[in-house]
Amino acid sequence: MGLMVGAVVAGLAGQSGGEDAFVKKRKRLAHKKRRIILNNDGCDCLYFPKGLDPTPENFLKQRTSPLEDSQVDAVFYCTISSGFSNFTHKTEKGHILTRQVGEELHVEGKTNITQDLIDQGADVLEIVVKWCHEHDRECFWSFRMNDTHDGAHRPDKPYPLFPKLKEEHPEFMIGELGKRPKHGSWTSVNYALPVIRDLAVQYIEEVCRNYDVDGIEMDFCRHLSYFPCVAFGVEATDDERELMTAMLKRVREVCETHGKKRGRPILIAVRVPDSLEYSRAVGLDLERWMKEDFVDLVTGGFYMRLNPWEYLVDAGKKYDVPIYAGLSESRVRGDIPPFGRNSQESYRGRANRAWQAGVDGIYLFNYFHPEGGFLREIGELETLRPLDKVYYATVRNRNPNSYLHEGDRFLNLPMVTPQNPLGIPVGETREVDLYVGEEGQRGQAGEGSREQTAEMTLCLHATGEEGLRVAWNRTPLKEPSKEEGWLVYALDPSSVLPGKNRVELRADPVETPESHDPEWKVIYEGTDMPRPPWICDSLKQDLICEVKDGALLIADRGEKNGDYIYCGYPWNTDPDEQSVVEVSVQVLSGWNNVIVSNGLAYERVSLYPDRVAFYEAKTEYAMDTTDQFHTYRIVLKKKDILVYVDGELVLDGTGKFTKPLPGRNDVRFGAANSPNLGEAYWQSVKLRFKTGQATVRDLLLRVE
Repeated sequence: MGLMVGAVVAGLAGQSGGEDAFVKKRKRLAHKKRRIILNNDGCDCLYFPKGLDPTPENFLKQRTSPLEDSQVDAVFYCTISSGFSNFTHKTEKGHILTRQVGEELHVEGKTNITQDLIDQGADVLEIVVKWCHEHDRECFWSFRMNDTHDGAHRPDKPYPLFPKLKEEHPEFMIGELGKRPKHGSWTSVNYALPVIRDLAVQYIEEVCRNYDVDGIEMDFCRHLSYFPCVAFGVEATDDERELMTAMLKRVREVCETHGKKRGRPILIAVRVPDSLEYSRAVGLDLERWMKEDFVDLVTGGFYMRLNPWEYLVDAGKKYDVPIYAGLSESRVRGDIPPFGRNSQESYRGRANRAWQAGVDGIYLFNYFHPEGGFLREIGELETLRPLDKVYYATVRNRNPNSYLHEGDRFLNLPMVTPQNPLGIPVGETREVDLYVGEEGQRGQAGEGSREQTAEMTLCLHATGEEGLRVAWNRTPLKEPSKEEGWLVYALDPSSVLPGKNRVELRADPVETPESHDPEWKVIYEGTDMPRPPWICDSLKQDLICEVKDGALLIADRGEKNGDYIYCGYPWNTDPDEQSVVEVSVQVLSGWNNVIVSNGLAYERVSLYPDRVAFYEAKTEYAMDTTDQFHTYRIVLKKKDILVYVDGELVLDGTGKFTKPLPGRNDVRFGAANSPNLGEAYWQSVKLRFKTGQATVRDLLLRVE
């Protein structure tokens, strides 16, 4: 499956003083001002509204034509490529995705108009390229190098986007259904195979030959799995990195050849992790690609960020490659009102911070609202400066280990979210770096008005906060006010530095006051939904969490990866002191759990219809849990765990509370885990514990 691309282009990168006029023109185009690059994932074609005429005009109205008055200067259009080889543009090298997948993927009221547009003489890529050029925008084709949305595929329940290529050649994939890798998806194609690299280059060559695109984006973050060795737990080898670099060189040759034929360069953009070291470990030698001129634009970051923006900006300056800040939607669960990581104020803060760090532009991924306000705000500092903003300490919390063994060793940013709370043991101090954009004068509000300084407040959401002491850039802060459960500290605007600011958090010992119920410190009644500081998993298809018949019904009725649902409380208990959880619950079916952890160890107290059991300690007690509400009391202390049912000791786990889970210190109750099912009514949950630490669940700077 080799690819003939014509003569090798002379004067490629790394040759000082030997660049020809075409290469110089390409470099000038690479440095063209792009305020915002908007990635369109192509679902406007795959999930087009039923009942609407499938015309080019109506297609463009979904996500493209409303951009006319925005700051979006380039559209990176992805023709799906979900499953590697599926495309919605006309292709002979891949497979044209004409299958109707909406209803199969529970996207009702939608239809795939790929074939409709082709039958009218154009396809999605032609239509978007034409619109962009008519409106003085660039259009790049975005190619997802290893999209694995098809990881949900099962032989008995085929995933509708699972491509024919993988059906016919399962040997092309990194794993198997019964042999899943530790990192990434089993359906990832294996780039150690020449056939896969050849196909990738052929797909790119075909687009360069047939479409008037301004560039090609190689999206390595969708998804970040390329070699079996990495997927199963070790770093990529030098030989494997060389294979990927050789593929990039071939892509450069393809783009130069076709660019010269038409008299206008075809640029190469890549989307990669924002760490040279992490990228190299998974097999992507980004630094070499920049050094040897195999890439023209680099977008850093996706569902995880590893470094401050200055890190990648400095690398781009070193090799004269423009750097774009990749802003994806946050998938942190449990955002606490009135703030939100996906709010307009948060996007403003993220963009302002990136501009302050020196990026060449903003790149938006998974943003599907072409009329959205911040598409007209975040592309220029002048429009951003006078607006309200929120700066989170952590916007994205994808675990770097998800794609690389011990990938978190490359993490150089704080991790503080409701899902990743920061524990501060009594008597100790923790530091969190909070990065902020340029926040000086807010600008003039109108003719003749005077510039005004923004109000700035540090906002923390914490438990065990009675003894919490906070300093901002080494200066102790005064006692906070409280707003909707948040601790709000007024800041002197002059103390807020562009870039890194340091927050010091110290937990001093305090006497815990008696609650209204002397026996219980926390009481949740199932007559209402749990509220912060309770955290509940997000609802989705086949997951239920609702008040019904005077109790909380929690049900997992799905078998897909990620199908489970729990509510949790960050109790931060002292493992040396006795802690008690008491729940009143009636099991309906399947597998339900109370999960307890104390910062050192954890256990699942599993409730099945016919028994209650320790999941880790492998002890069980037969009973009917479905006949009525029963009271289960769980008592913890050091390495001991005991379970009482309606006052009777039924599970004695003395010395058995030892399964390590360092850092987790909370109580969770809910249903099942993938692929199991379970549902139960929860009437009440009561907690008694002695806090061994303060816990910060979220931390942000508000500018208004």
